[in-house]
Order: sequence, then structure tokens, then C-alpha cells
Amino acid sequence: MQRLDWLAQVDEEIIDPDRPIVDPHHHLWHHDKNPYLLDDLWADTGSGHKVVQTVFVECMAEYRTSGPDALKPLGETEFVVSVANEAKARPDSAQIAGIVGYTDLTLGASVREVLEAHIEIGGDLFKGIRHAAGWDASEVVRNSHTNPPQNLYEDKNFRQGFAELARLGMSFDAWNYHHQIPRLTDLARVFEDTTIIFDHFGGPLGIGPYEGKRAEILAQWKEDVADLATCKNVYAKIGGLAMPINGFGWHKQARPASSDDLVAVHKDYYAHMIDVFGPDRCMFESNFPVDKQSISYPVLWNAFKKIAAGYSEAEKDDLFQGSAKRAYRLN
Repeated sequence: MQRLDWLAQVDEEIIDPDRPIVDPHHHLWHHDKNPYLLDDLWADTGSGHKVVQTVFVECMAEYRTSGPDALKPLGETEFVVSVANEAKARPDSAQIAGIVGYTDLTLGASVREVLEAHIEIGGDLFKGIRHAAGWDASEVVRNSHTNPPQNLYEDKNFRQGFAELARLGMSFDAWNYHHQIPRLTDLARVFEDTTIIFDHFGGPLGIGPYEGKRAEILAQWKEDVADLATCKNVYAKIGGLAMPINGFGWHKQARPASSDDLVAVHKDYYAHMIDVFGPDRCMFESNFPVDKQSISYPVLWNAFKKIAAGYSEAEKDDLFQGSAKRAYRLN
């Protein structure tokens, strides 16, 4: 359930409502208890901020139920293309301008066939691949939905598959946990011709064995992120910190987070990312509906606008749309 009544407890006036926004990270799915489809997306993107384009990111939605396992994720691309085409009937509403799909890159060089099939289905909409790498030894921390091994980024077959991305003009979305950031940095240095988009601040964990260690984790995270930022082929998505795994606990409270709540607790993360990557390689993201467990869409983007208040107009344009358009080659 999306707990709309709970979210509605925090109602804020929209800040800077005419600023164009590209939301570079959302999902769509038919989950029985928590569906999130085009009308749900539009209810959020149309709730006050001027969201003009979005990028869908893979979430194991609508996979094919028959045929070779390697080709089953093509069903997700087929599904999102159909939704994007449906959205064209309302051109004044947010349009799905990009798709990041999933392919098992551990297929090695043979993955090219699957990648080409994604492109054939998705056309100009298909931008890249996310093969989530989030792994942790703790049973409290859920590993990524792709069930990755501990060292996915170092896997020989994975790297052979990864090498095909740049050859086909595709980007890679990286989703991992904070202690895996140095592994991503090594990958980015080896494949400097591949555009990598660093999702959700690199997943700083705050549950299980990481609970109560936020200051210690933040200090190491800052060092690791600064090192990653030296790789000029890496863009940073700044958002996705309101998930339960981050340990802030808003989803358990009587009221959802306000924009001031988010800014007060998260400002150090945002400031550091923008400082080391620069606004021209950072993009605000909603990560909806996952972060909807903690905060509403209009309130979240109000928080982003408060965080961006001290930047120039050109820098704000990068943070809210320019960086996303460049990273995903959006029309």
C-alpha cells in the first residue's frame, strides 16, 4: 500500500514550481499490494513540481514467463515501451524519456545478443543496463534483487559483458552498498569509456550491524566517494536516501518526513556529493515509489530545492535536468 493518507499529513507549498525537472530514477510495477503504474507516476509527477521527463530503472517488472532465461528481462522493456507510448496521449504530463533495463552481464561476451534485443525493442528510449551488485554478509541487510555474488564487479565474465556496453553506446547504472564503492571505482577506471551512473549515494547502510555507526560510515563514505569522483566517466544520482535500509526510520513514524526533516539529516551527503562531482555530474532523483515509504513526492522535491538554494541558476539547471539529460542522452 502507498499509504496516501499517511503521506498527506505533510502538505507543503511548492517551491519554485516553474523549474523544469527530469526525474532520472523511478520504477513501474504491478505488485498486488503496491502497484505503481502510469496513473500513479503521474499523480506524483503532477503534484506541483514541473516534471517534464523521467527515466525508468529496472525492477524485475513484467519479465517474460517463457523462453530462455537470458531473454526474460526483455519483457520489462516491452512493458515500459508500452507505458511510454501510452503516456504520449498526454504530452503535457511527464514523459518517460529513457529506459534502463536489466541483463545478466555475467553472460560475458554472449550478452551482446540480449543487449541488441533490448535496443531493438526499446529503440531510442533504451539507454543502458543496471545489474545491481548490492551484497552484504548480514542477514538483516537484503542483497540486491539480482542475487549478486560478493564480488560481482570483479567477476571475469561480468567484466566481459560490461565491455559490450560502451560498444553499443549504453550506460551502466551502479547500485551497491557503501562498502563496495572502492570496487566500483576500480571498475570505472578500467572501463573509462563507459558512462556509469552512481545510484542512491552508493547505499550507505544504517540497519543491522551498521545501526548506530552513521558518523563512522559517513567519514569513510566521504573518502570513497571523493575517490570515485575522480573518474570523469561517472555521474552521481543524489537521492534514494529515504529507504529503510539507510536506517533513518521515517517509514516507522506517525508522520512522514518533511522537507526540513530530510535537509537536516541528509544535507552533509548532498553537499559532499555535489562538491566532489560538481553540479554538472550530479542529478536529483526520486527513487519512487521506494522512497515513498518515507516521504511524499512534492515534499521530496521541495527538499531538493532547499538543498540547491545556494547554487547558481546554471548549476541548478544541471542538478534538476542538465546532468540527467547528458548522462542518459535524452532528447
